[in-house]
Amino acid sequence: MTLVKRKNVDFLSTSRLAALLGSVLVALCSGTNYRSLCLVYAPQLGARLHLTHTQLNIVGLAANAGTYIAGPIVGRIVDAHGPRVPLMGAFVCCLAGYAGIKYIFDDGVAAGATLSSGHFAMLVLCSSITGFGAIGGLSSAINTTAKSFPPSMHATTTGLVISGFGLSAFFFSTIARTFFPGDTSALLLILVLATSLPMLAALFVVRPIPLPANYHGVSESSTVTEVGLANDQGCLEPNIYGVQLLTSPDFYLLVMIVSLLVGVGLMYINNVGSMALTLYANASPAYDEIEASAWQTSQVSILSICNWAGRILIGLVSDFMRTHLHMRRAYSLCIVSSLFIISQMAVISVSNIDALWIASAMVGVAYGSCSGVLPSVVIEWFGLAHQSENWGWLVLSPLPSVNLFTIMFGRNLDAHTPSQDPNTSAHIQHAIPAFSKLIFRNMSERQCLIGRECYVSSFRVTLMVSVVSLMLSIVAVIRDGRRNQARVRSNERVCG
Repeated sequence: MTLVKRKNVDFLSTSRLAALLGSVLVALCSGTNYRSLCLVYAPQLGARLHLTHTQLNIVGLAANAGTYIAGPIVGRIVDAHGPRVPLMGAFVCCLAGYAGIKYIFDDGVAAGATLSSGHFAMLVLCSSITGFGAIGGLSSAINTTAKSFPPSMHATTTGLVISGFGLSAFFFSTIARTFFPGDTSALLLILVLATSLPMLAALFVVRPIPLPANYHGVSESSTVTEVGLANDQGCLEPNIYGVQLLTSPDFYLLVMIVSLLVGVGLMYINNVGSMALTLYANASPAYDEIEASAWQTSQVSILSICNWAGRILIGLVSDFMRTHLHMRRAYSLCIVSSLFIISQMAVISVSNIDALWIASAMVGVAYGSCSGVLPSVVIEWFGLAHQSENWGWLVLSPLPSVNLFTIMFGRNLDAHTPSQDPNTSAHIQHAIPAFSKLIFRNMSERQCLIGRECYVSSFRVTLMVSVVSLMLSIVAVIRDGRRNQARVRSNERVCG
């Protein structure tokens, strides 16, 4: 077991543990915007407001877009001024965003009517505001943790914080299933309060705990000026940001890998509720709305737990490889890409609702591993002083791919609904005639009911995308090794 004290530094002191646990709590409250929205109550939101699958995906994408767009801006604020201002902003955004969604949901839509364009725009805006709150809280938590612990513990500690982000869906879906079965409005009220108030409490404990200035030459919590002075002397660690970052080929290589993998993961995460519903409906002539909802929330729980586990495990593996095997963190990208390939193969093979948990578990581990390893890779490649800003740019990068993959899935599902595809309608009436009329009445012919054929073609595309990401990860390993060798030779020449 790694020693927790080096050079008279107690890495498990009360203040550090308080900062770490507070950061985990903030991450837990920050992870609700697209997971809980798109998994726990998205189908119910769509049914009450008469939204199509494409519209529902746009609402989910708005939350993601809010997170991505605000990433670099919030990151720069955290790097320059610390976590207090972003945490206060997260409080306001989470409170306002979820309160707006609850109001629109409670107001509902009259029978036979559709949601007005103005109300739909307001729903999209509120969803995006929750994304602003999410990135404010998460950036503060990751930055605080990275600056409070040494490089040998970066992947493990930041992975632990990000695991709270991944565990959020399980936490809130358990609350929904246990205390508010079928009561979406009550769940939204819980989200209004439970995502905002902890941000205020975190102001008292979520702050960087500095390491000594002589620890490994420069403190891991060094200011931008301190790191700059060290680099001016010709030694230490990389300090790449701003224009230098945005003109770096290595940055764009990492952007491509992250864009592909995050797009693949979020396409599944945002739509597994609809997948569970169509698999259940196809196999169950006696349709039960409560049972269907239970299948949906169970996928949320499985995804969230495995997401949480993936973020912790990849941190432990990455730190072990870096500390004991002396392998650069880029090798972790190859592991993550391989996990995505396996997960997409599993999704394609699932044709029964009883086996969907296998696909959800594998996607959860893969997506969690991707998210868990990124902060430590960003620090190793580009330095710690501007970690939040650089990570914010990286978080922004998947926006096009997430939109493309998720809308592709929604259009594919919409194309197979009975109202759009006569062949689908004929198949349903031939296979389950006693059930078809009930489904058509309850779901207004908006739900594809023929099982995996509703969506499987989308996952054939994402399987190939995952293979491409593995090839790019191998390139990243090669480039990172060469860059590190050049840096070592430079430091030996200049610093002795």
